[in-house]
Amino acid sequence: MRLALSFTLTLALAVPSLAAPLSAGAAAVDITPANGCPLAGYYSPRGAEGTHDPLLAKALVLEQGDTVVALVSLDLLLTTRDMVEDARKLVEKRTGIPGKNVMISATHSHTGPVLWDEVPRPDAPRDGKKIVKAYLAELPGKIAGAVQKAHAARVPVKVSFGCGTENGLAFNRRFHMADGSVGWNPGKMNPKIVRAAGPTDPSVPVVLIETDTKPPKPVAVYVNFAMHLDTVGGTHYSADYPHALARALAAVAGDDVVTVFTTGTCGDVNHINVGTDKAQKGHGEAARIGTRLAAEVLRTFDALKPAAGPLRASRATVELELPPVTAAEALAAKGVLANLEKGTKPVPGFLDQVQAFKAVEVSARLGKPYPVEVQVISLGDDLAWVSLPGEIFVELGLQIKRGSPFRQTMIAELANGSVGYVPNRAAYPQGAYEVVSARVAEGGGEKLVGAALEQLRAQFKEGKK
Repeated sequence: MRLALSFTLTLALAVPSLAAPLSAGAAAVDITPANGCPLAGYYSPRGAEGTHDPLLAKALVLEQGDTVVALVSLDLLLTTRDMVEDARKLVEKRTGIPGKNVMISATHSHTGPVLWDEVPRPDAPRDGKKIVKAYLAELPGKIAGAVQKAHAARVPVKVSFGCGTENGLAFNRRFHMADGSVGWNPGKMNPKIVRAAGPTDPSVPVVLIETDTKPPKPVAVYVNFAMHLDTVGGTHYSADYPHALARALAAVAGDDVVTVFTTGTCGDVNHINVGTDKAQKGHGEAARIGTRLAAEVLRTFDALKPAAGPLRASRATVELELPPVTAAEALAAKGVLANLEKGTKPVPGFLDQVQAFKAVEVSARLGKPYPVEVQVISLGDDLAWVSLPGEIFVELGLQIKRGSPFRQTMIAELANGSVGYVPNRAAYPQGAYEVVSARVAEGGGEKLVGAALEQLRAQFKEGKK
């Protein structure tokens, strides 16, 4: 079914010929905040007490003729629209790369800082507002610095790609339960679990960028995988399992290689295997996951195929409608948040808190939809990168991959801003945490799918001219 969408599409019209050479550069910049910065991702405040491994901004710049693009991955919980736009302006000023050709995504690390934009949220800073504001003020410059370093490091390159499969790491975290409900993370070995309520995406897309020399030297490895980053926990900064992935690949490809990891659509997918009672938390678990992913990447290296063709970029603006929130619900939500702030007993239940934060934020928009961006970057008929602005249910990403005409399509969620959870249409009547939390109305995810496929097909068609 063709969706009726309302968005603007801007194609990069300066498409080079198939014979135009490709150059690329990659770089990483430390973006770890000072100790004491509030950590993001939970429904309780945490202050960072130290650093286990540094948080990084990793940038990959591709240039072909007059077209230059940048793919940036941040070891953060999410991206905000203001932060992305500020960074894009600095990138354009420092390098000449058009801001509209810069894709900035977050890996969704739960051991990174809060990016607080004054919207009520459970992990908002209380004692650390000054640290957060100082961090946000300097973050766009550090992101632009990573792109600037990558741009300055450009060399002629060749690109190859392949896709591995890792079936044993990711699990859908929504389950049909014996009482007919759908549960969210219902606990290991729970006898009331009937079956998973959705799929996973076990694919591990890989792109290898090497110097166009004999022998070639690895410049960067782009890796994508659809699984939540919440394995470490605690109060120390950490990039979570992508840190172990990067270390393992560097041990093989050399310390200079930059591993750019992006998170695929995993709003309903995490690492917890409910079929075992084994503990799955901490840096050991992150190392296990990262090492297994690295092994699959290395296996994929043996079957890589060359990628070639014109480099293109486009983006679309999509308006996502708000979920219904009544005046009474908004008033009650303000009372819940006020009691949380005061520490009034009894403490509201978890889903009551989730609903309250959602209701306050949505009602404050006075019915105004969220304008969000969907971006597509592609190389020839082979490779396409898609950005989506939130924690997207895996079913939506799978729809994009099935409908894409490119040989390999990679989706980076939490990119160019975030609107929180975006379930697929079928999940809304099922309820549970992600649906209660969702700031967008039913059907919003399918709008994003339509915007992505429209651009993918347009770019593929343009490459055939």
